[in-house]
Amino acid sequence: MKILALESSAAACSAALCEDEFLLAQSFQNSGLTHSRTLMPMVQSMLEHCGHTLAEVDVVAVAAGPGSFTGLRIGAATAKGFALALDKPIVAVPTLDALAYNVFETNKFICPIMDARRNQVYAAFYMWENDKLIRLTDHMAESIERVIEIAEMLEQEVIFLGDGVPVHRERLEQNPAFLFAPAHCNMQRASAVAALGAIMAEEGLAKPGNAFELIYLRKSQAEREREARLAKEEAGE
Repeated sequence: MKILALESSAAACSAALCEDEFLLAQSFQNSGLTHSRTLMPMVQSMLEHCGHTLAEVDVVAVAAGPGSFTGLRIGAATAKGFALALDKPIVAVPTLDALAYNVFETNKFICPIMDARRNQVYAAFYMWENDKLIRLTDHMAESIERVIEIAEMLEQEVIFLGDGVPVHRERLEQNPAFLFAPAHCNMQRASAVAALGAIMAEEGLAKPGNAFELIYLRKSQAEREREARLAKEEAGE
């Protein structure tokens, strides 16, 4: 089974091609360019350089959120375009699950945190059990203080990773039980989306392209601003 995976949920953008348990190719970029400029050329170049075509892909896996609203929609539009054009299924891989999947077979708790701004992070807690990554909490959009509170209740070492770490590292470092994943596995990567997507596909979680849905944990900034404006208008301000 060949899986094309896309990850555009945060600042970094990546694409990967896997066949069964083998990573054939991965392209990763964290240069600050918009995903609308990088994702499609990245996929085309990656496939060309590894000698494969879109027609050979069996499943499209995509990071489905939470994350940047714009980034998620670019990834979703690209994945749905591929899936519908090729008549292939999509696997919607939760961003936090794939991020946690970067840390393999540890006896410590894992907590990916993504910067959600406004002093909030997207987060969840995980552990490995019998060779399987288990999510212990719901995906959440919470203050970093609340996430730290949950982590401290575990009374064990916790590995933090994700783009929320540099933002809140000074606060996290105050607890010696909090550890940090190294650079090669601390960011969202399409290879992890592909690996987890393969497992989800085998579990029957692949869907037609027109049935794909993103995972949102809170409203977009535009929606919040619109609601605030309407509230002011109703109050006669």
